[in-house]
Amino acid sequence: MTQTFNFFEQAALPAPEITVAQAAEYVRATYGIEGEATELGSQQDANFLVSAADAQYVLKVSNAAFTREDLAAQDLAAAHVARHEADIQVPGAVPGPDGSTVQPIAFGGRPTYARLVTFVAGDVLSDSAYLAPEIVAALGDLAARTSRALAGLGGEVPARSLQWDLRNAAEVVTRLADFVTVPGGPDAARAAASTAAKALAPYAGNLPLQVIHGDLTDDNVIATVDADGRRRPVGVIDFGDLTESWSIAELAVTCTSLLYHSPDLSTMLPAIVAYDRIRPISDDELAALGPLVVLRAAALMVSGQQQTQVDRDNRYASENLAREWAIFEQATSVPLEVLTELIRASVRPRNEGRTIDGSALLWIGDEPVVPAQLDLSTTSVDLHDGGFLLDEAEEAVAKRDESAAVAVPFLQPRLTRTRLNSFEAPASVGLGVEVFAVQELELRAPWAGVIQRHDDAVALKGRDGVTLWLSGASVDAEGALETGDALGQLTPGAALRVQLTDLETRPPFFIQASLADAWAGSCPDPTGLIDAVATPPTVDHLLERRESAFAPVQEHYFREPPQIERGWRNHLFDTEGRSYLDMVNNVSILGHGHPRLAAAVEQQWRLLNTNSRFHYRAVVEFSERLSELLPEPLDAVFLVNSGTEADDLALRLAWANTGRRDVIAVREAYHGWSDATDAISTSVADNPNALHSRPSWVHTVAAPNAYRGQYRGPDAYRYAEDAVAYINKLSPPPAAFLSESFYGNAGGMALPDGYLQAVYAAVRRAGGLCIADEVQVGYGRLGNHFWGFEQQGVVPDIVTVAKAMGNGHPLGAVITTAAIAAGYRSQGYFFSSAGGSPVSCVAGTTVLDVLRDEQLQENARVVGDHLRMRLLELADRHPIIGAVHGMGLYVGVELVRDRITLEPAAAETAAICERMRELGVIMQPTSDRLCVLKIKPPLGVTITDADFFADALDRVLTEGW
Repeated sequence: MTQTFNFFEQAALPAPEITVAQAAEYVRATYGIEGEATELGSQQDANFLVSAADAQYVLKVSNAAFTREDLAAQDLAAAHVARHEADIQVPGAVPGPDGSTVQPIAFGGRPTYARLVTFVAGDVLSDSAYLAPEIVAALGDLAARTSRALAGLGGEVPARSLQWDLRNAAEVVTRLADFVTVPGGPDAARAAASTAAKALAPYAGNLPLQVIHGDLTDDNVIATVDADGRRRPVGVIDFGDLTESWSIAELAVTCTSLLYHSPDLSTMLPAIVAYDRIRPISDDELAALGPLVVLRAAALMVSGQQQTQVDRDNRYASENLAREWAIFEQATSVPLEVLTELIRASVRPRNEGRTIDGSALLWIGDEPVVPAQLDLSTTSVDLHDGGFLLDEAEEAVAKRDESAAVAVPFLQPRLTRTRLNSFEAPASVGLGVEVFAVQELELRAPWAGVIQRHDDAVALKGRDGVTLWLSGASVDAEGALETGDALGQLTPGAALRVQLTDLETRPPFFIQASLADAWAGSCPDPTGLIDAVATPPTVDHLLERRESAFAPVQEHYFREPPQIERGWRNHLFDTEGRSYLDMVNNVSILGHGHPRLAAAVEQQWRLLNTNSRFHYRAVVEFSERLSELLPEPLDAVFLVNSGTEADDLALRLAWANTGRRDVIAVREAYHGWSDATDAISTSVADNPNALHSRPSWVHTVAAPNAYRGQYRGPDAYRYAEDAVAYINKLSPPPAAFLSESFYGNAGGMALPDGYLQAVYAAVRRAGGLCIADEVQVGYGRLGNHFWGFEQQGVVPDIVTVAKAMGNGHPLGAVITTAAIAAGYRSQGYFFSSAGGSPVSCVAGTTVLDVLRDEQLQENARVVGDHLRMRLLELADRHPIIGAVHGMGLYVGVELVRDRITLEPAAAETAAICERMRELGVIMQPTSDRLCVLKIKPPLGVTITDADFFADALDRVLTEGW
């Protein structure tokens, strides 16, 4: 077939010169459509959005280099996709007066052709700065289905030699590299393209050919906003690079465009996996995909640089320069071998790691040294009490060992490399073995080779193309060496990094965990040089085991939960060394891993742990401390294991003292899982049938929600009036009114002023008791108040508390009057097997001591005020934030789709929490509508932590989720 176009015969391809006025007039004269034209971007063509009274169109004025046949083929391809993949939206061609979809046009310069196509409604996907894994997968799915449809076109598309055909990419880079103005850019482009072309060569002849779109990028994919507020791919536009090429090139182009959306190369993997499900990728195509991504990135970058110089008025091309350079940098950020393995392993089982054997590297005299293993992982017992955050933490742990040397295993993620409050995962994985010398050691060559010296390391190039890299030792050997020859010495206290690689360049020593397996394909395990037995890391399918053995109704946070194995103060840490700011764990009120609490509990465990029917000091001291924190006459303490037990016992106290059964509860609240507490729990988020499955003795009053309830703003006082009226007419009268004293489950919302004063008075007039559920809000979380009921100016008859009491130790309490406590005698006696045990009491007393000594209630006030200020500022800029509720460190950010209708943004809230986790923040939704971010962190969070949280939320709401 004769070629209609050959890029290499063109000196340059400047875009046609046509104004918006000319475009509008052309559409009117040629198609009889009156409309306003707006310029759209294009690198080598001219595109205009034409808005008519009843529809929108796109006028596409082609570069003069392209023929009528080229353009007709684009319309043919779009129609073909529409027929075979009906749910992919594509532009439809509008015929001109002669019935043809390709019409001549002669504005500015040489005559060329134009087409009018229907506008595909939506936004281009590139308008989303962030693409969630599901969206990346959806883009891969779209690329595969487009490829499947176009495969049926056969020989109906003219042969063309395009600049964007990846079969030509290496030559494009060679020809255009000198246009690159970035320092070092021309050489970098040529080197990358040369390396990629060489890697591609063995597979190129085996790659299937077909017609491809050729530019299926985020710029040419139309997306519409889905229920979760994300732009989801629905259509494909701009078939201008249509040609026959390698089928796998379609996916390579798509993957390359994704590199701009994240600094993590693994971001593109969901697209590859999704594509493979529909268009299975052969082994040869998998091997070719990495080189093709690099070639596309290099060709894109040099082409953009050239276009801005031959077409200086092309704003579209100029604005894309930074983006294209960033894509090129990302594509070449790791050696091509690593990129290829990363891609391959996403759809094929991972290769087993290689171990290279050799003669012993470490010696003392005539004896080889086998180092003891040094554990720097997240679960290391040597890193308690935040020791992993100290300077020289690794050296300090190494010195504790009495062996001649200790070594950190190959690919072990190190907690010592974590970074607090960071949007990115740390480079925590050692791509080699690091040896810490306790005694002086001699280094000997493990094989014959030649020494090469570098700035801070030496390389011993040896057999089979494998190079040994050593840094940290004093190496005085030169030239060629034989096996066992002396290399140098390692002095006590020094650290030796040992790496192997078959790459031509030196690999980094520390890498992110997401890239560890890919790097390991080019960097064998060097354990065999210092230990006869290598213990490669094993894959533990822990989540599958959990779902098999742990009843799935006990749900976990997040779609793909990280494995959290350590906490310290206000942060949690996963097994890859990633830190997460914990903004939701109200149970750990002191923070995680508090050494004072750990020491006190350990000491008591060594002394005694039994039940409270024995006589011991701890239960007396803790009960006294609790009653001292409450106003008179609340001085009788029951100790239990949980909030559920506490609320359940409070109900039984009310029933025993009043001789009545009926209870009034507030809607949208949660109080526990026992039969009685579930009966008064009315949150449909916890139980979808909550409002329809209440027993007859449970009566509910409206949730006093001043933001979205029946009464809002200044009218919120009417909630109390309605509740009082309901109580007054209830027959039989209630035994108790039980409610949270600060509206927690609904999103950290204060009750209307005077609400509890009015309701408590009505309940007491009816002979009932007033129960304050302080399980979530008590213990200083409000900052201004130790107890939530203090904010309402009331004193309950019974107070229930749990969660924070033990900082994670199972501990709860019911505090009431002596008379009410004595009234329980009619039911027999009360006993809780573990409630009030010595260990529990010591835990509870220590928590109170730390709250006092570290002034955590005051910290909750100061940091909470600062956080609230930051969140209100975000609300001024992000319409999705409908309101900021709460006080102190009990805050709720309510997200809405519309500030007038207050439509809950539930799906968006869930997606935002997933994105926050990716950025290093633990956050979860709450309320019956699941549209409130529940912010209930440990009370030790700092101003720095609060700012990191606010910055992360700002980034998510700005970039997307």
